[in-house]
Amino acid sequence: MHLRILTVYTVLIACLVTALAVPFALAYSSHRTGKLLLERRADATRLAELADQAIREGDTVGLAQEVSRYHTLYGTAVEIRDRDGVRVAGRGAWDRGQAERALSGRTTGSLPLVTPFGPGSAVVAEPVGRDAQVFGVVVMRVPTTAARRDVTLVWAVVAAGSVVAVLCALIAARRLARWILRPVTELDVTTRAIAEGRMDARVAAGGRGPAELRLLERRFNAMADAVSAALERQRAFVADASHELRTPLTVLSLRLENLEPHLKKTGDGEFAEALAEVDRLAQLLEDLLELARVEAGAAAPEPIAPAALATRLVTWREVYAARELTLAVDIDGDPAGEQTPLPSAAGRIADIALDNAAKFVPPGGTVTVSLHAGALRIADDGPGLEPEHLAAAPGRFWRSPGHGNIPGSGLGLAIAAELARAAGCTLALRPAEPHGLVVELLLPSLVIPDVKHSTNQKTISL
Repeated sequence: MHLRILTVYTVLIACLVTALAVPFALAYSSHRTGKLLLERRADATRLAELADQAIREGDTVGLAQEVSRYHTLYGTAVEIRDRDGVRVAGRGAWDRGQAERALSGRTTGSLPLVTPFGPGSAVVAEPVGRDAQVFGVVVMRVPTTAARRDVTLVWAVVAAGSVVAVLCALIAARRLARWILRPVTELDVTTRAIAEGRMDARVAAGGRGPAELRLLERRFNAMADAVSAALERQRAFVADASHELRTPLTVLSLRLENLEPHLKKTGDGEFAEALAEVDRLAQLLEDLLELARVEAGAAAPEPIAPAALATRLVTWREVYAARELTLAVDIDGDPAGEQTPLPSAAGRIADIALDNAAKFVPPGGTVTVSLHAGALRIADDGPGLEPEHLAAAPGRFWRSPGHGNIPGSGLGLAIAAELARAAGCTLALRPAEPHGLVVELLLPSLVIPDVKHSTNQKTISL
């Protein structure tokens, strides 16, 4: 929009300047051409009077001398001939068309318009004679050098003034467009910040710009406040409900366990299923509580070192060994011996990805955790996800269509995505080759140096 406003405004100003400059330049050319004609026609009239007297008296010597002096003084070729076309004085200026016009008794009334590009000379013809008697003609070939120089100078001044006017208009157009679009730019920056998760971002009040757009900014701030308040109430409701339900669920679980001695053997299966459902509901409440805490912007723990992350991942040994899976941890350290800390969310996100992999990867599979060049990757060789499911997987309560019977709340990747966002990271899901899933956490400024031949690299196979 900024470019369109600037283009339209500049084109309009350029057209206006052109509409003023071109007629002015042509008007000056016409004025200078008329002035040249008047000057030289007066001289031609004087020479015609001298020629009339010389032809009547039959003495053309003095006339020839006058023509020669005139040519020397003004650089204008003059040629005088009688009615029969016999040269009387001068040479080099003859023009048959203009001469015949003058012999008919008409003087030169106009010259070709003088411009910087021509003509190089113009012809002025004046009849010689008195009353209706024409005895000859005076033809002058007038150089237009001086007139063209004057016209060129004026045209250059007009062109320079036009360029300056257009440049000034362009500067004014830029300021005008910036002033008009300033509220739109502020709205764009604010909406981008809100889209990135900064729900407290608002457009600054009292800015500059058209009143209509400033009103739109105020309405936008009111809308953002209403949406933020609604989301806050929703998060508070989820957190409060989850927290309040924990105690009844705990009591229910204890009462179910206390009923076990009083049940018949035939009810053991139903009893176990009831306890499993209570446990699943308790886990769902815990996930909802954690998601609410992350969305509320709870203070994150201190960053962790890559070595501490590797140690944390070793705790998954028993889980993976029990499921006959192999866990490999491949982490690059700093060659100088110091390790760049990672966001605390990296450990929790790795736990979520490893928990999902433990559920879906069949026995004998391998899960690899690697940290290189500012990216934490958890890759497995399990069944993976269909390409159309990768974007939907981080959604809340999303379950893969082919794995609906596997235990889980459907909130794991949603929590991981919120943790990544809160830490300023990016969570991405990609297919692994030849099959499987890669959960990739792209770190922000906390990037691990990409050292291809690090001596501190360690690989742990579990």
